[in-house]
Amino acid sequence: MSQFLGVRSIIYGVGNLEEAKAWYTTLLEIEPYFEAECYVGFNVGGFELGLDPDARNVTSRADGVVAYWGVEDIAAQVERMNSLGARQHGEIVDVGEGILMASFLDPFGNVFGLIENPHFTLT
Repeated sequence: MSQFLGVRSIIYGVGNLEEAKAWYTTLLEIEPYFEAECYVGFNVGGFELGLDPDARNVTSRADGVVAYWGVEDIAAQVERMNSLGARQHGEIVDVGEGILMASFLDPFGNVFGLIENPHFTLT
């Protein structure tokens, strides 16, 4: 049995925590479950999306790793993210078997991925 339990948290570095909290509250349509001066956490389908103003100093903005958040209708979410001021980073791509992916840059410089995967289920 693997010692790894799966993804628990994905943390984005942000310059202005209050501004980022407001933007992500609008995007995710949920309130944070945890708030402190140094960190804000959202529970997104059992996974944590965290906002950390200190992470901005230690993370690279390189495109080496992208976290993809599951959605049911990627076209609708692409339109919505564009309307919220995110900048499209990668167009919707069909990677086969009905799986669609796209990515954006949030207003804080983080890559935010979307995936519509009809085959994925939480175990």
